[in-house]
Amino acid sequence: MDVALNGHEARVLGVLIEKAFTTPEQYPLSLNAATNGCNQKSNRDPVTDFSEAEVTIALTGLKYKHLVGATTPAGSRVEKYRHNAQEHLQLDDQALAVLAELLLRGPQAKGELRQRASRMRAVASLDELQQVLGRLSERGFLRNLAPAPGSRAERYGQMLSEGPTEGAVDGTPATAAPATAAPATAAPATAAPASSTGAPGDLGGRVAALEAEVNKLRAQLQRLAEQLGEPLE
Repeated sequence: MDVALNGHEARVLGVLIEKAFTTPEQYPLSLNAATNGCNQKSNRDPVTDFSEAEVTIALTGLKYKHLVGATTPAGSRVEKYRHNAQEHLQLDDQALAVLAELLLRGPQAKGELRQRASRMRAVASLDELQQVLGRLSERGFLRNLAPAPGSRAERYGQMLSEGPTEGAVDGTPATAAPATAAPATAAPATAAPASSTGAPGDLGGRVAALEAEVNKLRAQLQRLAEQLGEPLE
């Protein structure tokens, strides 16, 4: 497996897979719909506050990784996005639903994972879930994790990305997921106060995070150009 996603890309990909399963009449998604899906308060852990600019960068990265495609439906001027995960990762519906659930909510025990993934594709029993987990593990998309504190239940996590989701608004710092990206610096003490809409004044941190994303994308483009033998303009 050669797929490596950062926190933004993992959340966006999970959203596209989820919406394709649960609301096919509203799929593919516009940039606004994808952003709202990333930041919704249900079925997400952690809850995030991504901007459309951050989601745009994530979608661009997913395009270069062949996991997302863009289309403009007939009669519409709005570009919309669909995932190519099923074809690119070669997974069946159940495995794709379980993977999306792990992208959206992080590591989980089998009981909660079966219940939550079933809203996308039915997983009738824990035995059936174990078969799905086995298929994902064989492909290198899954890892076994120690139980959560105070629990004995083994947990499972996805291997497409590592680290916390960027832009978390659950009280923890927003941390850049990719190891190669420059660390996001904390917003300066003189950052603008919260706006009248309640959005936190974290412009400095957002800019640093976006710069890290741009640097990562530039490095990916450079590697792609080298592989194709073409100069990078």
